[in-house]
Amino acid sequence: MWQFIKYVFATIVGLFIFSIVGFFLFFGIMAAIGSSEEKTAVEANSVLKINLNTPIQELSVENPFAEFSGGQGDVLGLLDIKDALANAKADPNIKGIYLDAQYPMVGWASAEEVRNALIDFKASKKFIYAYGEVMTEKAYYLASVADKIYLNPAGGMEWNGLSAEYDFYKGTLEKLEIKPLVYRVGEYKSAVEPFFRENMSDANRLQNQTLVNEVFAHTVENIAKSRGITAALLNNLADSLSVDAPQDALKHKLITHIGYYDEVETALRNELKIKEEDKIKFVSLGKYLKAESHVKEGSSSNRIAVIVGEGAIMSGKSSDGTIGSETIAEELRKARKDKRVKAVVLRINSPGGSALASDVMWREIQLTRKEKPVIASMSDVAASGGYYMAMGCDKIVAQPNTITGSIGVFSVLFNFEKTFRNKLGITFDRVNTHAHADWPTVTRDMTAFENNRLQRSTENIYATFTKKAAEGRKMPLAKLQSLASGRVWSGREAKANGLVDEFGGLDKAIELAAQAAKLKKDDYKVRYPAEKNVFEEFFTKFTGEAEERILQEKLGDFAPYLKTLQKLQQMEGTQARLPFDIVIR
Repeated sequence: MWQFIKYVFATIVGLFIFSIVGFFLFFGIMAAIGSSEEKTAVEANSVLKINLNTPIQELSVENPFAEFSGGQGDVLGLLDIKDALANAKADPNIKGIYLDAQYPMVGWASAEEVRNALIDFKASKKFIYAYGEVMTEKAYYLASVADKIYLNPAGGMEWNGLSAEYDFYKGTLEKLEIKPLVYRVGEYKSAVEPFFRENMSDANRLQNQTLVNEVFAHTVENIAKSRGITAALLNNLADSLSVDAPQDALKHKLITHIGYYDEVETALRNELKIKEEDKIKFVSLGKYLKAESHVKEGSSSNRIAVIVGEGAIMSGKSSDGTIGSETIAEELRKARKDKRVKAVVLRINSPGGSALASDVMWREIQLTRKEKPVIASMSDVAASGGYYMAMGCDKIVAQPNTITGSIGVFSVLFNFEKTFRNKLGITFDRVNTHAHADWPTVTRDMTAFENNRLQRSTENIYATFTKKAAEGRKMPLAKLQSLASGRVWSGREAKANGLVDEFGGLDKAIELAAQAAKLKKDDYKVRYPAEKNVFEEFFTKFTGEAEERILQEKLGDFAPYLKTLQKLQQMEGTQARLPFDIVIR
């Protein structure tokens, strides 16, 4: 009885404490939301402070707790960064930018868009100062446009070239007695190689080597132009590991100063012509997004709708990290039926995914094109299923370092029969009404006939993919097929071979959309997607991070491999997607 009373009492106390905490949390949230609606007053002689050492995706997630974290959320939106830079350029109260870029978590093409926006900002004759305790190649690529670049005396710079590394699971599958069943079309369609190889095939090595060479060559060309040094010198420095300490970077003119943060502040005070004891009026990016707009927007009721697809392609509704064909199709239908919308820009950042879902979206793009222009804007990656989305548009715009192409498909199944029998002691038996009623299956060997049917199905999907790509690009099928076979291309290569029309970012795509719709520059407004639901994103992120922490604690170094297996579970049907996680470091 006493135990029962203790448990009841503990429960009542727990509920009481939870109620008190919930009460304060509720009012904290309400206060945060209220403060988030307040406009930011920018004082004269202010400096926009941009911290890029945080994840950057196409759209930001509204953060009601931003006030408690310096006015910036956990996830930055590329669109917000560009909007802030464009506004700061015209804002008389903003005298310059302080850029903190050390480990930017962003793809190369997105970095290109930010860098180009910084270059555009400099046309206002305002200053840009960059500072880092350390700098990766990508961080330096962004900082290289600054007027003054400071590196901490005890810090360092990474300048040794780019690399792309992939995992292979053949040995693991053999130990577990799991037999991979692979059906693919395209010599370069390498997404399935990790299951039956221990290293890259010659074709896969060629495309990856070419890709990293292209991205680095473009990076070097732009840095050389910004810093007034030769591309040959930059390549030699990378080859010889001559840049490590800050003194090396200064010696070779990659940076302008070695100094601590307080010394950067002193330089900024001199730039702003204020006294040493005066406080620098920094404005964070998050706060500045709520400042008065100085960028003129068209007054017309005409609209250009921007639809954003980011993540792996799947059927159904979009979620964080995925493009749902149902969601994109619905957005395209809305834009098509809205008489105010005169053109559509489809912003794509995707390695591909379900071939079926890609085709569903392709159909909606075709229906929309019959009524108004549709322009594709490629971000970091728009390959395989991502290219499937773009190829049906009127024009395709990409950055020189965008990853694209990979026109090819694959299907993959696994035979677990021996795994279950030899590792777990589980066996299977069945009865069928017809010879292949259980086909396809993962608990027995499939016959040659059944395997041929799966291969033929994959080949049929590839034929559809290449036919529609050839029609979209207005090129002979034979030429398109010579560019296909799953081959991955950089944006520079893609433009040269006709898979991309023009270089540029989202702004360029919007400009082309306006031209196609015969709209003047001040005769339209751009309709961007609504911000994501903050509380839904908050709890999704909270539960996702909690799950990831548990996996990391339980599995340690093996956690990433479990995540790979989880991705495999999401691959339903034939896939049009890139090799797993192309990450160029």
